[in-house]
Amino acid sequence: MITNMQKLFVPALLVMLATSAHADSPDAPTVVVTHSAVEGIGAEPGVMRRDPSDIIQVGDLFYVWYSKGKISPGYDATIWYATSKDGHQWTEKGMALAKGEPGSWEGASVFTPNILVAEGRYWLFYTGTSKKYGKGFQPDSKIGIAVSDSPDGPWERLATNPALSNSENRDDFDSHLVDDACLIVRDGKIWFYYKGRQLGKGPGQTQMGLAIADKPEGPYVRHEANPVIPGNHEVLVWPQGKGVAAMIGTTGPKAITNSILYAGDGIHFTKIHHVENGPWAGGAYRPEAFTESGKGQLPDWGVEIGRPKGKQRGGLPFIQRFDVTEKN
Repeated sequence: MITNMQKLFVPALLVMLATSAHADSPDAPTVVVTHSAVEGIGAEPGVMRRDPSDIIQVGDLFYVWYSKGKISPGYDATIWYATSKDGHQWTEKGMALAKGEPGSWEGASVFTPNILVAEGRYWLFYTGTSKKYGKGFQPDSKIGIAVSDSPDGPWERLATNPALSNSENRDDFDSHLVDDACLIVRDGKIWFYYKGRQLGKGPGQTQMGLAIADKPEGPYVRHEANPVIPGNHEVLVWPQGKGVAAMIGTTGPKAITNSILYAGDGIHFTKIHHVENGPWAGGAYRPEAFTESGKGQLPDWGVEIGRPKGKQRGGLPFIQRFDVTEKN
């Protein structure tokens, strides 16, 4: 009999066979997510923090990047970062990236950052929009890259930005916007998962795509199988064994929401786990994300957007922690 843990690591073919037959079975293993407050970047009156990156460790410090501003959405923000020795107590270090030049593709906001470590450098992927937030706002977001020799910066924007723009073909799933980069290294290349929305579609019809490059700076080429996942508003992807796993939230077809999907080839995903109380726009600690070690596994913890509730209602989003366990 295959145990829950074995189901995480069996070869891709067996995973696809098993999950295609039992994707919606109540007997499928379940992952439970719990949520807790953090210090330093948690709830604070008048301050919005949201959209945390995945977490990296440099020396004895964990690093995370996030959107920071004064309104609830991320559409009037700059990118900040914080460090921690334990993932619970964080120290906000300062702004990592300011808005771009007025009138540019990133002039109104920079937000939803993520991090790639490659070639001995740090590559900060981020979303930008040119439109000021307000009544009738429709984001025109694109994704850019800044690079530094240190996780503490300074960061230099690439002259080739944006690294990924919305498709010029209105029939493509990402013809309206692209957002929310999530990076892994695979087959000696940079695999860049992202979310996209088609012209005329709403946020609930967001889907996930993949673009691949030989070098961190690109150029990034969309995969011909796009969209690789027909839903998901938050992109949380990690290497799992020799394949790739993705945690899906509440957006998308019912068959895949609140689940973990797996693809032995990183492209053709099938369901392997249910998820209870999953993170909201989570960034995970993924120590094998850039190593190609074949030893990646379900993340133990990360940070996410915390939503005001109770006496906090009317407050702004903040950063909190999530922890992941398998249900017995």
